[in-house]
This record gives sequence, C-alpha cells and structure tokens, in this order.
Amino acid sequence: MPVEPNSEQIAEIQSIAGGPDDGPLVMLNLNRYRDPEAYARYGEVAQRVLERVGGRILWHAPVRGTVVGEGEERFDDVIAVWYPSAAAFLQLAGDAELLEARDHRLEGLERAALLRCEGAAQPELGAPEATG
Repeated sequence: MPVEPNSEQIAEIQSIAGGPDDGPLVMLNLNRYRDPEAYARYGEVAQRVLERVGGRILWHAPVRGTVVGEGEERFDDVIAVWYPSAAAFLQLAGDAELLEARDHRLEGLERAALLRCEGAAQPELGAPEATG
C-alpha cells in the first residue's frame, strides 16, 4: 500500500507552488497504522516543522468506523492540516529535520491517503456546507 506520493503527485503540487494559483490549502491525512508509536515519533517532528512553515493542525480525530467503503479503505486516524500555501507544504516535505524522521513515518504507516483541499486565508473550524 502506498504511504508516499508518486512522482506525478509531487509534480502536480510543485506546479502550483509559487504560482498564481498558490494559496491556502488543507491537507486531509487519512492514516492506517502499522505502529502508532513510530508514527507518533514522526508526528512530534512534523509538528515542529509545521509551525516553522506557518501551518497548523485544524483537527485530529480517531476513526470509529467506515460508513461507505470497503474493508481495505479502513483508516485509524484523520488529521486536517492547514498550510498558508502549496509552497509551505513543499517546504515542510523537504525539511531536513523531517526527512531525518522519515523512517519513523514509514515504520508507522501501513496505508495513507493525503487529499489536497481548498483552504481559507484564516483557517477556522466550521460546520460543513453539505453532508452525505
């Protein structure tokens, strides 16, 4: 199962970063863990780096069950992370301290999905516009 972006996914975010369409975004992290403690070690580093690039965690919640989807789509955790720009996200992803912690991330994750969503200039939690 993939836990890191492929070259096409990296190229897509790089094409946005620093360009006219670069702006605030939310990365929705869907994680299934192999070793939650290993991922927590990565998370400590990621939190420090996130603050350095001007981002913040909007919310974090354990998944209690799957309502729509198959068994393979099971995730343990959902984390919504706000970034001021795609460039800030790439700065985080290429940070030397975070790259040193990469092995903890790989050890900790069994499966991951990272969804790029539109973000507000001033992030705040609010009610969803529509429900399914």
